[in-house]
Amino acid sequence: MDDFVDYPLVERVLGHGDTKSSVLLQGGFQADLRLVAAESRGAAMQYFTGSKAHNIALRDRADRSRVQAERVRPVSRRRRRAASPASARRTSTRRSASTWVPPELREMRGEIEAAAAARAAAPRSSVADLRGDLHMHTTETDGKDDIGTMAAAARDGGLDYIAITDHSQSLAMANGLDERRAIAHAERIRAVDAEGLGIRLLAGVECDIMADGSLDLADDCLAALDIVVASVHSAFNQERQEMTDRVLRAIENPHVDILGHPTGRKLSEASGLSDRCRSGASTPRRAPASAVEINSQPHRLDLNDVHARLARERGVPIVISSDSHSRHALRLPALGRAAVARRAWLQPADVLNTRPFDEFRASLRRHRRPRS
Repeated sequence: MDDFVDYPLVERVLGHGDTKSSVLLQGGFQADLRLVAAESRGAAMQYFTGSKAHNIALRDRADRSRVQAERVRPVSRRRRRAASPASARRTSTRRSASTWVPPELREMRGEIEAAAAARAAAPRSSVADLRGDLHMHTTETDGKDDIGTMAAAARDGGLDYIAITDHSQSLAMANGLDERRAIAHAERIRAVDAEGLGIRLLAGVECDIMADGSLDLADDCLAALDIVVASVHSAFNQERQEMTDRVLRAIENPHVDILGHPTGRKLSEASGLSDRCRSGASTPRRAPASAVEINSQPHRLDLNDVHARLARERGVPIVISSDSHSRHALRLPALGRAAVARRAWLQPADVLNTRPFDEFRASLRRHRRPRS
C-alpha cells in the first residue's frame, strides 16, 4: 500500500489504509488497490470489474436463484484452482443458468439478459478478424518507416491489405502533402503494391478538414486516390454547432471514404455526430455515408464504445485502424478492438475492414452508387 500511494504518477492520495487505498493519477484517472483473502479473490474480482448497475442486477438475479453473495466463492479442495473471477462466476452461473460475461461488457447494456439466454454475451469480433489497416503514415510525412517497411510489417502481422494515408498540406509541422506530392506519393505506393509483396496496398491520404468544413486538397486530387480519410486537426475551440456543421460539410464531399478519429477527443461533447453522419448532405441525391473510424491510438480510442454502438445502430459503416506512425504501432488495432469494439458489441460484419480485399474495396464510398 505504501508503494502504491508513492507511485510517481500519483497526483493526490484519496485514501490510504491496510487493505484499501485510492489515488488520483496524472490525467485525471482514479486508481484503487484492494487486498482480499485468496479464497475471496474470485468474488472480489467479479464485484470490482462490474459497473454498479451490472452488479446490482447480478445480485438481484443471484438472490432470486438463491445464490448468496458470500457463497460465490471456491470451496474445499478446489479452492486454489477456483480463486479467480471466471470460476467465481461459474459457481454462480451453474445455479442461475447464465454464461460468463467478460469484464469489459459489464455495463448493464443487455449483457445479463444475453448471458441468461445462453447467447454469447461477448462479441465475436477479435483482432484476428481484421484483414486490413486503413490509416497509417510513412517517412513521406511524419512517420518513422517507409512504404515497403510498413507493408512488410503489416503482412508479417497477418494483414491482407493496408492503406497508406499520409497527412495533407495543412499539417505543415508533419511535412504534409500538397496535390503534386500526394499524386507522386500515390504512384510510389502503387509501385510497391505491384511488386507482389503478399499484401495489397491502397494509395490514400489523411486530408485535413479546414475550419469552414472544406478539405485542403483539390477534388481532382482526392478523386485520383484509392481512399481518403478526412480528419480534424485544428480549430478545436469552435462552438458545438459550428464544429458539427464543419464535419457535416466535409463528409458531404463524395471523395471522403472515412471520417478519422471523429470526435477528436476535444469534440467529445458533439453528441449526435455519429448519428448525423448517416444522412450526409441535404441535397435530393446524395452519396452513401462515409465510414467512421475507431482510431486505436491509446490517447484517442475514438470513437468510444458508446459512439461506436450508436453508429452501428444507425447503420453507419465502421472501420478499426491503427493510425500507425511506425511499423511497431501496427499492433494497436488489438487495443481498439478490445477497448472499444467489444464494449460496443460489434460483430465482424459491422466492421468494413474484416472483409476480403476486393469486397472491402467495393464497399468504399467512391465505388458505391448514390442513393436516390
